[in-house]
Amino acid sequence: MTLYGCGMDAQAEHIKTKFEGIVDALTRDPALGKGTGSTVARIRQGLTVEIEAGPWKFIADMPKTSGGAQSGPTPGMYGRAALGSCLAIGYAMRAARNGVAFEDIEVEVQADYDDNAVFGTIDTTPGYSEVRFIVRVKSSAPEAEVLRVLDEADRHSPYLDVFRRAQKCTRSLELTQGR
Repeated sequence: MTLYGCGMDAQAEHIKTKFEGIVDALTRDPALGKGTGSTVARIRQGLTVEIEAGPWKFIADMPKTSGGAQSGPTPGMYGRAALGSCLAIGYAMRAARNGVAFEDIEVEVQADYDDNAVFGTIDTTPGYSEVRFIVRVKSSAPEAEVLRVLDEADRHSPYLDVFRRAQKCTRSLELTQGR
């Protein structure tokens, strides 16, 4: 049984129908595609952060070796997870839309970092120096078709774009004076 593609699978047909419905709506009214996502992160204890995004709540923390309680994934883990899951979902959506049978999709994200920059022991940028992603697809489709789906999905991936392109970031402060 295939998970995505070929119209024989109910999940693939459902994804394709939803995808095409969104394309139709956005074609009629491009303003429907514009919005602002909001996520709130609050320090709760030590370095443990409670994160709220819509109806979901989850936590992030740092390892004990960094002063955290190690009660949840680190922000870096969530960043890599955001990229990997965004890519995997994009591949599944594009495979379904294009009728290419994918039986399995897995994305591994690897990122090189240097904690010396995070802790200020060297003067360099604290972000990743390189990000690699390995895509594992099980499919009976020819390699050229699989690559076409992956290339199309990569061109439209919001988180791949975030990782590839510098974003404008602005900070504002709302200060409440303590005692």
